[in-house]
Amino acid sequence: MFFKSNKGLMLFGGICYGLVEIIWRGKTHWTMVVTGGLCFAALFRLFKRLSNLPTAARCVCGGAVITFFEFCSGCVINKLLKLKVWDYSHNKLNIKGQICAFYSAMWVLLSYPVMKICNKVKS
Repeated sequence: MFFKSNKGLMLFGGICYGLVEIIWRGKTHWTMVVTGGLCFAALFRLFKRLSNLPTAARCVCGGAVITFFEFCSGCVINKLLKLKVWDYSHNKLNIKGQICAFYSAMWVLLSYPVMKICNKVKS
C-alpha cells in the first residue's frame, strides 16, 4: 500500500507541502518538498501514537514537530548552505531567523488537516 511505506508518505507529504507553500507565498524550493515529506512521515507516526489524546493536544504536538523540522532544516539550508530559502529575522519572537512564533502557531493550525488526512489513510 502506498501509505504503508516511508517513501509513499514522504512523497505525498512533500508534494502537498510544496503546493501549500506555492499557494501561501507564490513559490517553493525543492528543499521544502523534502522537509515537508519528512514532516508528514513523522506526523503520520506521531498522530497514530497519540490517537488517545484530545485533538488540540495532538495539534500542538504536531506544530512542535513541524517547528523542530523547520529549525533543523533552516540551520542546514539557510545558515550552513546559505541558500536563503526563508528568513524570519524580521518577525517577532524568532530564533536565528529560522523559526518564529507566528509560523509555529500556523503549524499548529496546519496540523489539524494533516491529522485528519493521516486518520483517513491509516485506516
